[in-house]
Amino acid sequence: MASQENVKHLEDCSVSNALGTWVFSVAGALIAIPVGIKRKSLAPLVFFGTTGTMVDIIMGVSACEREHAERQMKILEEQNAASVAAVDVASDDVI
Repeated sequence: MASQENVKHLEDCSVSNALGTWVFSVAGALIAIPVGIKRKSLAPLVFFGTTGTMVDIIMGVSACEREHAERQMKILEEQNAASVAAVDVASDDVI
């Protein structure tokens, strides 16, 4: 059950980051349009458009990985706290 929850969260994270990072794609297109008009070519649009999109995707994946790592650290801290509490209870029972 927990693995399905993680997969679902990673999907949600990927989708939200893919939809939320559009800044560089738009910036690439805005830079490419005047350059393309000046050079009378579509090459700048292709270059800046794809570069902006790649930067958006990379930033989205990085944000997703960072969220996942933070969540994993939180889970580990909770497990460590629970195991320490269990050891304390067990040692109190022995005494």
